[in-house]
Amino acid sequence: MSNMILLPDGWQRPRGFSHGIKARGETIFTGGIVGWDAQERFVGPDMVSQFEQILRNTVAVLAAGGARPEHIVRMTWYVTDRDEYSANLAAIGAAYRTHIGLHFPAMAVVQVAGLIEPAARIEIETTAVIPDLDAGA
Repeated sequence: MSNMILLPDGWQRPRGFSHGIKARGETIFTGGIVGWDAQERFVGPDMVSQFEQILRNTVAVLAAGGARPEHIVRMTWYVTDRDEYSANLAAIGAAYRTHIGLHFPAMAVVQVAGLIEPAARIEIETTAVIPDLDAGA
């Protein structure tokens, strides 16, 4: 069984995320990942470039544990500027589809006053579940 999207009867399917995910298997948790490269250098000052790098970093961390983007069950995004986030939804969506695909886990986006890394515009925590082989169809 792959992860199952939970959508209560009568609810509209949300766009770009899921209300809930049912999963069984081996769990991988990432820490808060920011938009810097392997040498901890930020790839750019803007949210979109940092977001794309976060997705690259997240996919790399998941791969180190044997997971793929479709195993993601939850993401929490922390943004420092809601207006910058909203103004760049098209570019953010395009980057998401490039690196994660058309897979939409349970998500939350939270505006915060700041992040520990002063140059960070966005930080994302991710949970993935690699399905059990015997989980059924």
